[in-house]
Amino acid sequence: VQLQASGGGLVQAGGSLRLSCAFSGRTFSSYGMGWFRQAPGKEREFVAVITGSGRFTTYADSVKGRFTISRDNAKNTVYLQMNSLKPEDTALYYCAANGGGRLATTETGYAFWGQGTQVTVSS
Repeated sequence: VQLQASGGGLVQAGGSLRLSCAFSGRTFSSYGMGWFRQAPGKEREFVAVITGSGRFTTYADSVKGRFTISRDNAKNTVYLQMNSLKPEDTALYYCAANGGGRLATTETGYAFWGQGTQVTVSS
């Protein structure tokens, strides 16, 4: 499995960004897809996850109501729409794939990781 994240950038507080993660190498719909982030000096943390079918999602409390995870199984791509961005959302964002198609919320639940895309929110 290969994952390629993109869409990061610099945005002002209150703005929006949409991250994308392209998946290849296996049957995409068999994999639950998650987004994690890591800010400087902090541990990597869970952001959002979506099941293989796209029917179920789970979010970290810190992004609930502002971020939306979705997927297009025809395009082998998962998205993270980020609205009302705050400076504390600044981090390197990673996409990850879990083979069970589950709503995994910890790093250990994921076997495959992308390279990360930087999101910087200015105040």
